[in-house]
This record gives sequence, C-alpha cells and structure tokens, in this order.
Amino acid sequence: MQKWTIVVSWAILAASMVPAIHAQENANAIAYPSATGTQTETDEYTRYELLAPETASFKIYYEVTATTAGATSFYNPIRKGSEASDESVTDAMTGKPLRFEVVSGAQARQDPLMDHADLEMNYIKITLARPVPPHGQGRVIIVKTYKDPKSYFTDAAGIVFNRPLGIKRNKVVLPPGYEITGLTVPSQILTEPDGRLSISFLHAGGGEAPLVIHASKTAQTGKAALPHPFASTRSWESPFTGPSERGRLNERAYGDRDIVYFLQTPETHSFSLYHDYTESRAGINSYANVVRTGSQASNPSAYIVDTGEQLKTLTMTGAAMTAAHYNAGETVEPEAEVVVIPFAPIVKGQSIRLRISETYTAPVSYRLDGDELIFDRSLGRPRNAVVLPAGWYVTASSIPSTVSKLPDGRIRLDYWDGAPEPVDVLLKARRRADTVPEADSTR
Repeated sequence: MQKWTIVVSWAILAASMVPAIHAQENANAIAYPSATGTQTETDEYTRYELLAPETASFKIYYEVTATTAGATSFYNPIRKGSEASDESVTDAMTGKPLRFEVVSGAQARQDPLMDHADLEMNYIKITLARPVPPHGQGRVIIVKTYKDPKSYFTDAAGIVFNRPLGIKRNKVVLPPGYEITGLTVPSQILTEPDGRLSISFLHAGGGEAPLVIHASKTAQTGKAALPHPFASTRSWESPFTGPSERGRLNERAYGDRDIVYFLQTPETHSFSLYHDYTESRAGINSYANVVRTGSQASNPSAYIVDTGEQLKTLTMTGAAMTAAHYNAGETVEPEAEVVVIPFAPIVKGQSIRLRISETYTAPVSYRLDGDELIFDRSLGRPRNAVVLPAGWYVTASSIPSTVSKLPDGRIRLDYWDGAPEPVDVLLKARRRADTVPEADSTR
C-alpha cells in the first residue's frame, strides 16, 4: 500500500560512504527479521535516455525500493526482447556500488522470495547494502543499457519510441536536436540542462501506460537549445498568488515527498498521517514541517527508512529554528509553528529517506455532517492518499482518484496530481450498512 520517492543525482552514483552515514547506520542496533513471503518493492521511477537512433539503444536509470523486511537481496527482471549491457547498481543512501550478478529464472527461484520468477527471463540479482529493516526500505539505483529495435527505431519522419510502461513514474529524454511531434500519454514536456527535450508523467491507473513518442530532427542544438534561467514571476491569471515558474516546471513524477492520511473516527476531527521525504542536497541538516493554520499537530515521530534509526522531533517556531541553525533548505516564517527533525548534514552523493508521522486535529477540514463524513482539504504533494476509517465507504470525491481495499477492509483513495498546483479534495463517506449504530438504523 505504501509508495515512496527517491532523489539522487546521476552524476554522483559512485560516491563513497562517509562517517556521517556510517554513524547513522550503526547508531541503533536493529533486530532484522528473517525474510518471508514474496519479494515486494515500491516507489519505482525510470528515466530512459534515448541514444543515437542507429543504435536502437537507450540507457535506463531505474530507481526502486525493496520493502520485504529482512531481505538481503533484490531481483530486477531483464525485459524479454531486450539485450542488456553496461549494468551497474548503487545504494541510494550511501552512493556506494553494490555487488550484483545476472542469473536465470531457475536460479532466481532458488531464493524463497522469488518462487514466482519467470523461467524464461533473466534477472539482475543485487546484494543489498543492509537487510531491509522492519517497516523500512532498501533503496537501489540500477543503471543499464538496452538494445531493443522493436521499441526504439526510425521511420520516414524521424524516430519512434514505442514501449508500454508498467512503472508508474517515468521520464524519457530525446537525443540532441529532436523535437516531439507525437505523444500518446499526457506528460510534462521539459528541457534538460543540456538542451535535450524530455517528457515525464505519472501513470496512476492500472495496467501499462501505452507510451508512443514520435520525434523529428528539427530542434535546435548546442547553446541555442539551452533552457533560459527560471523567472521569478508567478502564475498571473489566478485569483491568488500562484506557484513560481520553477515550481511549475519542476518534474512532478520525480517529486521527493508523498503523504498518506489515516482518518480517525470523524467525531475526533483528527487524522494521523505519515509523509515520506528524501533529502539529497549537500549541507541540509533537518526537515521542517510547517503546521498548517487551523490545524493542531501532536505525537510527531520520525525515522530513517533505510536503517530504521529513530530520530528526535522538535516543535518550535520558525524564529527558534533559525536561531538553532537548522537548515532545511527552505524559508520558514518566524511566527510559524514547525516540527523540526534534525539529522547529520547530507554529504554530496548521498541521500536519506525519512518517514515522519504525526496526528492532526482540524475541525474545519474533517468533520461530520449529520451521518456523513466530510474531509475537505487542499493536498499539495504529487502523490497523496486518504484512508477512510474502518467501516466507512466513499460516497463522493471531487477529485479523480484510484480506489483500493486494504487487507483490513478499509478503503484507500490515491490522488496523483501531475499539475503543479494543489488539488482541493472534497471527500464524503458513510458507514457501511452492517456498522450503522442501532439508533441510526431506523432512519
């Protein structure tokens, strides 16, 4: 049910581990369980860089998170019909290379977690940097080059990339000098720092995204293709101060934060939540969560999902945060209430993934209207989810969502937002017939 995001710079995949990260990994002794069941993963993101058309090849940067508690290995399938080469694997937390080997499906099945392995496929078997901690993650980055003439080829007009994608977050970068002339999946269109054009999308629905890109070699190259610096202006047609140009052109599929709300009984006006956050900017030494006006935060906690290490949380004002020299990489208003999670300063080439949990009480956002539950809140992350209380079913949702039923019977709604502005979710729900109190059953 959980989803996370990873942020790591491609240019520093081979960075070595330093004492700050090493100290975090060993700060607390973690009791790792024996891995059981089936290999599970989450938070996949793929970046495809199309190489020269005559090669029919593309370089893949694949970020994936192993989530089976206790697992020491992770298996990545090599797609049928593709010829893989130039593989490398890196631990996302430390930037250190990981040991790996290519094995057959039969060899993969020797691992109890991979009894479902396809006997007709090969797999990259990766030795993780550390066992996956309970409720934690093993984040890895896999780099490989695929040659696949059926997916990437030329036609009379230029090049075609025709590849259904099962991963939910993807980016495709065109070769230099190519412009997009056809695109089947609604996507952001962005310019890379070196001038190449790219498309990026979130695919919230089930099944594969039917991606087909057509491009022709008619775009500018060299200095003429480089993007202009982001302007400081904000969107001007809104009735309010809109997001900046930088915010509007930020890649949504590669966002570094996501959030899940767990609605408690509506009479409490409270919901617990966790938000996962990846930090990779050198010098950052804390995370700051500004408490929204009209909400009251309580019971904050945080841990590093890579290691399971618990972190302290501090509730203070923005002014006190500045005075304590906590650098979260953003400006916090002096009078704002903020929950601060300090950690060792990030070193270039490394990253950490935090899970921050809190309980919010917000009578305006979450309430009862007669027998109907109302959750009315603006959600600003690219990926947001809301879990209804046990025994409730959804009757209205103003924003399109996907819906799933959790193993315990609760309903989860996922709101994936590919646009740069928040979505104003108005969600309504009622008790299931078999859970209505007797006093209400005669209505």
